[in-house]
Amino acid sequence: MNWLDPLLKLDIANPPVTTIAWVLSLGAVIFLLARRPSPRWLITATVGISAGLLMSALTWFLTVRVFNLFGVGLGTVTYVWFGAACAASGLALVNLWKTKPLRRSLAAASVLLFAATGALGINASFGLDRTLGALLGINTLPQIALTPPETPSAGGLRPNPAARPLWQTWTPPADLPATGSTGSQVIPNTLSGFTSRPAGIYLPPAALVPNAPALPLVILLMGQPGNPDPEYVATSLDKEAARHGGLAPIVVVADQLGDPTIDPLCLDSAKFGNAETFLTRDVVNWASANLNVIQDHRYWTIAGYSNGGQCAISLAAKHPDIWSNVLDISGEAFPGSEITAQSLSDVFNGNQAAYDAEKPVTLLSAHRLPGDFAIFTVGSLDPGIAAGQRTVAAAAENAGITTIYHEIPNADHLVSALAGGLDFGFDALFPRLGLAAPPHA
Repeated sequence: MNWLDPLLKLDIANPPVTTIAWVLSLGAVIFLLARRPSPRWLITATVGISAGLLMSALTWFLTVRVFNLFGVGLGTVTYVWFGAACAASGLALVNLWKTKPLRRSLAAASVLLFAATGALGINASFGLDRTLGALLGINTLPQIALTPPETPSAGGLRPNPAARPLWQTWTPPADLPATGSTGSQVIPNTLSGFTSRPAGIYLPPAALVPNAPALPLVILLMGQPGNPDPEYVATSLDKEAARHGGLAPIVVVADQLGDPTIDPLCLDSAKFGNAETFLTRDVVNWASANLNVIQDHRYWTIAGYSNGGQCAISLAAKHPDIWSNVLDISGEAFPGSEITAQSLSDVFNGNQAAYDAEKPVTLLSAHRLPGDFAIFTVGSLDPGIAAGQRTVAAAAENAGITTIYHEIPNADHLVSALAGGLDFGFDALFPRLGLAAPPHA
């Protein structure tokens, strides 16, 4: 085991790490304030704190209001943590002048402490990167042992699923695990050449027993920036599996980004590589050959969150031969919606017509997909994304897709939307995938 693994696996979103950081920062603020009271010091401290707050406000105005670098609002908690870290850093900086060497050294170290504490607070409020490795984009999941697919028949094709759905034919064995298993796998980029990070894999309890049944397949795409982390979908599907005798889909959390700072738009492009070919050929071929999944594509789902949600509905519209089901969680309205000018230049070489042709509403208007099923979810506190989701959901319905639109109560664009969308989406998908009785049964 790499000696860094325990550090990279450290939970940075919950106590004790967050509590220790907050206590140390509070102690540092008290120390930095504790100087002989005088009008001059009071003015100096006030100036330092005010300058820090002003800097945080200016940064927020430029990044969020002017340039819209994040595409969505970051939430009050984020602004409070950022403002507090900047204000405390301003206090530390004014302690660097006309003070003793020890105070100067501690003040300089405090700036780093305040920055780290602010980052931890913001990260905890987002809730998406739970470990240090996830925050740094470093995969810490072990390679998962895979259950090989069923042996092909004499004709070269694997058997079709039973005429009756799994919820009717499956009997959980006595040694059924209580939860599924997660890990990672490197998916070869044989056809695309696209550079991706290791995919996350989730195997439900029913996949972990001898003579396991072939199960539905879900390919899940996370947000940007983000990691192909299977823990969130595992949490959701473990709950579903507990209610359905260990049954749940096998999930591949594929990496559509390669570099979390870059958005290839789930398309093939000269600048960012062949992301679409990677997802639709390399990932699909690998999953079909290496996972014990049902080969009937009526049981295949493309799912995504935020950036991945837009990818999911776009790929489903373009490749109905691969996926019959879509789960779009807080998806963007179209590729690169938060960086339209940059996307137009980088991916489409300024060709607006080519850009428009790749938008979900355009793709859906060109196809009739009456056998497909799509679920769109969004946080009720995320009005900007909700407007786009309603538009895309209406386009899907007009294309003949059986469509469900749902707003997650009291959820924003972050982990509350992701977790709520996964739970609601799989509740709706399980009957469709043969894992639960239909509502009228």
